[in-house]
Amino acid sequence: MLAPDYPLRTKRLLLRPFEMADLDALYDITRRPEVARFEYWEPKTREETAESLRRRAGRRAFEAEGDRFGLAVVLPDSGEFVGDVSLKWASKQSRQGDLGYMVHPDHQGNGYATEAATEMLRIGFECLDLYRISAGCEPRNTGSVRVLERLGMRREGHLRRYAYVKGEWWDQFIYAILADEFTARQSPDVRTA
Repeated sequence: MLAPDYPLRTKRLLLRPFEMADLDALYDITRRPEVARFEYWEPKTREETAESLRRRAGRRAFEAEGDRFGLAVVLPDSGEFVGDVSLKWASKQSRQGDLGYMVHPDHQGNGYATEAATEMLRIGFECLDLYRISAGCEPRNTGSVRVLERLGMRREGHLRRYAYVKGEWWDQFIYAILADEFTARQSPDVRTA
């Protein structure tokens, strides 16, 4: 079992377990059509968001393969909820994980997704001893493509007409980064280049 010491701190953010008090802020994100546009779900009702939050609230540790671990992303000075970031422990034997993130539209473009996702990659590689972490996104989701590329993830594939979603065929880009690639990117020489 892996239970990080909370809150996790980055340069500008705090990452902490979800609380039921996050409902209003989370609903303000999940109800928006522009957020749901490239998700497999439609804009959520308050009740759907509350149910999702109940499953996530209080979850503080990875316990077994298959666990998806999500954290609230907040601004340290105000405590304002700006989004979430998640990591799924996809395979213990193959040491694989899957990354996800979502940022409130009012906070997009500030680098928060990249900063929070970098911390989740660190947790995955350093604490869970993962070897490879992947992420997928619809190619038209250019903001997500930019985040994945800023993280140093390489595009490994383009799945054409991967899924029929919301009345249309969606493609999917597959991105991934290996543990040694992540470690190399964290060295001071790479970060300042």
